[in-house]
Amino acid sequence: MPGSSRSAQADETALPVIPTAVVEVDVVRQRRSGVPTAVLVPKGESGADLEAAGEALGVDGGVLESLGFTAAAGEVLAVPQPRGQFGWVVGLGEGEPKHWRSAGAGLARAVRERLGDSVDEDGDPQDLGDAHDAEYVQLRLPAADGQRVAALALGLALGDYRFRVTREPAAPRLRKALLVPADGADVEPLRAAVARAREWAAATALTRDLANAPSNVKTPAWLTELAAGLAGEVPGVSAVVRDEKWLAEQRFGGTLAVGGGSVSPPRLLEMTFAPEGAERHLVLVGKGITFDTGGLSLKPADGMHLMRTDMAGGGAVIAAMLSIARLQLPVRVTALVPAAENHVSGSSYRPGDVVRHYGGTTTEVSNTDAEGRMVMADALAYAADRLEPDLVVDVATLTGAAKVGLGLRTGALFTTDEDLGRRLRAAGERTGEAWWPMPLAEDHVDDVRGDLADLRQAPPGPGGVVAALFLREFTAGLPWAHLDIAGPARADKPYAEVVPGATGFAARTLVELAADLAGER
Repeated sequence: MPGSSRSAQADETALPVIPTAVVEVDVVRQRRSGVPTAVLVPKGESGADLEAAGEALGVDGGVLESLGFTAAAGEVLAVPQPRGQFGWVVGLGEGEPKHWRSAGAGLARAVRERLGDSVDEDGDPQDLGDAHDAEYVQLRLPAADGQRVAALALGLALGDYRFRVTREPAAPRLRKALLVPADGADVEPLRAAVARAREWAAATALTRDLANAPSNVKTPAWLTELAAGLAGEVPGVSAVVRDEKWLAEQRFGGTLAVGGGSVSPPRLLEMTFAPEGAERHLVLVGKGITFDTGGLSLKPADGMHLMRTDMAGGGAVIAAMLSIARLQLPVRVTALVPAAENHVSGSSYRPGDVVRHYGGTTTEVSNTDAEGRMVMADALAYAADRLEPDLVVDVATLTGAAKVGLGLRTGALFTTDEDLGRRLRAAGERTGEAWWPMPLAEDHVDDVRGDLADLRQAPPGPGGVVAALFLREFTAGLPWAHLDIAGPARADKPYAEVVPGATGFAARTLVELAADLAGER
């Protein structure tokens, strides 16, 4: 075995507070005096109505036009106001929900930039009038439905998310946004939409936090125990963390094999939410590889640092579970996160090994860098055998093939159940997460059959397809969907409400899936 402790263990107290606070968004019936104002401007068929926008901010519409404001989605222009204050005009483009999301995110970033200008290099306030009042902002809404207002709230909450491990004091940021509907609008449906969006944002932000946390702190024990602690704060949720001894007793061979090369032993997190009267049981399984070197099939050094986010699927499952419980959705949910660190040492598992999973199925290892399916197989088999689910959905940063095929903004969706696939795609559409249906091509079923063992872990063939077919072997014929988020789990540049780093992708879809199953959509 490798040494008994890390040589340079980080101080976890240096991490930011988890979960990260996001912008609070509320709907109010009328404007508040003294609070900086932003005006949302759609392009409209005849162009942007800059006269009305200028009137709302006390400037001539021609000034906005001369400054080049076009009302493109997410475009933000700061407008000086009396007594050193600022207002903003914010473009809604053609007014689709995704444009409202971009508008909210653009405004949150613009406010951060304005607040950043109000402190000096030591972090102390400068004399820039009432700039700090912009920690609160109110937005005048054109006529809008709940879907668009929810998208706006999501963009405001997440567009300026930041996770930094630093000694510097936290920078000032937008703390609260007040949405002021058009005269005569029914406020209550908009408030309900914003409340739903707040939970989407909370789930996304927590997923980002967990995935962004550095892996010298984020061991399997840290991840699962933190999640169990957060579960203890939410009524109705219970959580248990299984250690390596329990995993050995229960023969979680895939999880033990992957985690065997690390000084940080593997864990299994099991979270349960079982409200009274719930008729359906949804099981969520999330890949929890807290760092992935590739094992003996070592990854190239370039880009390996990003493997701290290789538990993004597990993070999405944890965060979605907590939001489902806070919303008190009447559906039973169990979340499983098999957590391990895929490291290199004398005790690492090897290509050519035969591993026995929970339930007895054996797998011949082809490539130790295909570790995600090894731990997921144990958890899926355990779910099918012990938990009596009606539906199973797993989420994982599983294959580079999915990333190559679909890029960085779309998740791959494989499913054995057409209705489940439809529900997942619709949930993603409502929450701003795109899923593309992929085939479970039966022509490749024989590829995952083994000669030395029951199955082959990483056979030749289309990488995403054969990985999904491998996982299907452990689902006992249950209605099942596999979400491969290898591409959209990380971003290298900002767009809409996404910022560089972990994106939190899939968490919102899972929350909305549960709402749909509960009959609340």
